[in-house]
Formats: sequence, C-alpha cells, structure tokens
Amino acid sequence: MKKYLAEMVGTMVLVLMGCGTAVSLNCGVDTASVVGTAVAFGLAVVAMAYTIGGISGCHINPAITLGCLLTGRISGKDAGMYMLFQVIGAFIGSGLLALLVSQVGADGTQTGANACANGPVAACIAEVILTCVFVLVVLGTTDEKKGAGNFAGLAIGLSLILVHLVGIHYTGTSVNPARSIAPAVFEGGAALNQLWAFIVGPFIGAALAAGIWKMVSCEK
Repeated sequence: MKKYLAEMVGTMVLVLMGCGTAVSLNCGVDTASVVGTAVAFGLAVVAMAYTIGGISGCHINPAITLGCLLTGRISGKDAGMYMLFQVIGAFIGSGLLALLVSQVGADGTQTGANACANGPVAACIAEVILTCVFVLVVLGTTDEKKGAGNFAGLAIGLSLILVHLVGIHYTGTSVNPARSIAPAVFEGGAALNQLWAFIVGPFIGAALAAGIWKMVSCEK
C-alpha cells in the first residue's frame, strides 16, 4: 500500500504544481508562460523522482505504468492499482488547485485542462508521438542494466520539459492520462468532451515506446 500511496502523493504534486503554474502564468498567452509551465512540470517530476522513486519508482503517470507493464517491470495487479491511485492523486491535486483559484477570486474553472488546438484527432496523434518519446526516455533511463542510474530522474524531468515545449501549442501537453482526467472533470464542457484524445493518445504512445524499447534493447 505504501507504493500506491506514494504514487497518489506524487501525482497530486505533479498536477498541483504543473497545472497550477499553467493557471498562474496563464499559459499560452506568451512565450514566457509556455516555458515556465514546461519547466514547472519537469521540475515536479524531478522532485518527486528523488522523493518517492525509491518507494514506488515514481511513475505518477498511467502511460508510464503501462509501458512498465508491457516491458515486464511491473505486475498486472500493481499496474492497475498504480493507475487507480494516480488518478486519485490527480483529483486531489486538481481539487486543491480549484480551491486556491477560488480563494483569489479568479475563475474557478481555471484548472490547466488540456485543449485541442486543431481538433481531438490531431491532438490524439500529437499525444501519441509525444508520449512515445517521453515513455521511451523513461524506459531507457530506468533500465537496470542500461539505464542512467541516479541521474534517471533528472533525465526524465528534462525530457518532460522538452515534450511540453513542443506540445503545449497543440494540446496543452498531457502525455499523462491522470493529469488530463482530473482537470477535465473539474473544467467540464469541451475539456471533458475531448478527454478521450488525452487518454487514448498517451496509452498508444506508451505501447509504441514499450515495443521500441524491447526492440532496441534486445541483446539477441
């Protein structure tokens, strides 16, 4: 149960700090807000990687958990429980963010929810590509034999910054179904209607990343 709770706390921090920065900076208005939001998500991952990595591995993302499941690093039971507690953590983070926003008299619907700049199909394709790159970095850097060791958390956080810098313009960047589900539920409307793209896309991308890693890491 400790590792499940760790995933819940880690995802809560990711959503609160990442989406919270997006809301505070009004992400998308100018270049500085995009860069700031990207850095916030990356720093949140780095912080949590070195905080709970030794307890749960710090997936804090159902797409990463799926990638680990498909590469045999986690059992089906643990994968299901990880995803459940990640979503719970995301709802806690979104709830805290909504509370903070309401306390300053701002629009209570500001949650950092994803948005489809060119329609949900295009967003889904973007999420497939971005998630594939991100999960591939995770699988590679955390590999027991070929990985980056203690530098894995830093590499993963930096790669998440890079992914956000590319993807914010197109989708607001998810690459993480839990990060998308909770804000969309709080936001409602279009964010909820388009949510499928931010669940399907990351899961497909994670599956592709698992396949690629198996192929390139195979010693035969």
